[in-house]
Amino acid sequence: MRRAPGTTHWASHPSGGSLEEALRATDDLLAAARDVLDANWTGSYTRPSQALYPHQWSWDSAFIAIGRSWNDAARARLELETLFAGQWMTGMLPSIVFDPAAPAEAYFPGPDVWQTSRSPAAPRGRPTSGITQPPIHARAALEVHRHAPPAEREASLAWLRRLYPGLAAQHEYLAGPRDPGGRGVALIVHPWESGLDDSPAWDRDFDRIRVPPGSLPAYRRHDLDHASAADRPTDADYERFVYLLTLERAADYDDAKVVAASPFLIADPLFNAIRLWSEHALVEIAGLVGTDPAPHRLAATRLHRALLRELWIGERQRFCAWDVRRDEREPEDTIVSFAPLLDPELPEPIVAAICRELESPSFHARGRGAHYVVPTYDERAADFDPERYWRGPVWLNTNWLLWHGLRQHGRAGLADEIVASSVELVRRSGFREYFDPLDGSGHGSDRFSWTAALFTDLVRESRRSAEREAPDA
Repeated sequence: MRRAPGTTHWASHPSGGSLEEALRATDDLLAAARDVLDANWTGSYTRPSQALYPHQWSWDSAFIAIGRSWNDAARARLELETLFAGQWMTGMLPSIVFDPAAPAEAYFPGPDVWQTSRSPAAPRGRPTSGITQPPIHARAALEVHRHAPPAEREASLAWLRRLYPGLAAQHEYLAGPRDPGGRGVALIVHPWESGLDDSPAWDRDFDRIRVPPGSLPAYRRHDLDHASAADRPTDADYERFVYLLTLERAADYDDAKVVAASPFLIADPLFNAIRLWSEHALVEIAGLVGTDPAPHRLAATRLHRALLRELWIGERQRFCAWDVRRDEREPEDTIVSFAPLLDPELPEPIVAAICRELESPSFHARGRGAHYVVPTYDERAADFDPERYWRGPVWLNTNWLLWHGLRQHGRAGLADEIVASSVELVRRSGFREYFDPLDGSGHGSDRFSWTAALFTDLVRESRRSAEREAPDA
């Protein structure tokens, strides 16, 4: 791998060894990861976990398909096909496709709360949520195709041809109804759409939302049946989550009405960086399936310019979430600020600024004994919490995204540190939903599918890269 001149390195990972040492003796862990995915397989998709998440989640399935494709390409392809069967006529890919076989009381809010049949654009006979999630799917589809064994290349290419129209429609939706001002960045209308539900990145906006007394139905939080309340969003934040859902439902999920009325309207750097990365994947997919890639190249260029124009704040040397409703940029130092590393054309001075922040005491506290990267929030912030959902813990999906971004900008030392730390977290605590960056303990769901899947991809791809770079390779 190309290594940028002058690249610095994070401190060694907690075991005190190199990436090569971290990757040794991982065969048993890879086998255990496959067992997790097989146990959570339903026959057409993979549950995120057995208890807390019994349905099909959108970006979970994308991550799962990538990891699954190393061992079972057919199931990886079916994973994404099943998800896209729930795509809306507008092109929106919903955050959840509900499994009718799951008990109604297994998850809140369920289909009876969403009531997406109110929208004529919703798929008939297939209950879903009424919001979306980060559009990682084109990138996932391309990775699944790249991993296809030679005997399945033709089947994989035929699958790409079937999936391509849905992938293209997903991006057209985000460039249309979700960019009503034509500024080039897609807007999210609910924290759940970010994938980082409880991130401090939108605290300033979210805390201003007032839930009118009596406006919510009676409900019970099933997530607290399976995880500690100290690890999950507070009751006050959960009320706001549900309140936003009721506003979207009252608008019959009409995008124009939702955007006009929602008190939560954010241009998220992570959401849009993933969108840009997937747009680049669509360029390659279009070439593979015999379609003109030029529209995707143009869309990628426009989004690249919009990210820099709208979300890069030079005086802060940081990408910031943009609260469009109040026209303010949110200054919190969270992991969403690093996601534009996924832009392959990000200017080198900005790449360097992001890497300086990644190496700062806010995200890598050297000299404190064992420490794991990358925490999702500034460790020096007064409200940093190493155990609470997205407010400090390490997640393997954000590690995986940053690993890709760093690698494509030649920051091999930082990328290797992320792999080594991720391996040590799994070795120490298993395939947990997220991890304490200070002591490596696991939190949230156990035997979590995207942790198993992305661990597989990190290890297998790192091994393959090492083999390519070996002197006798």
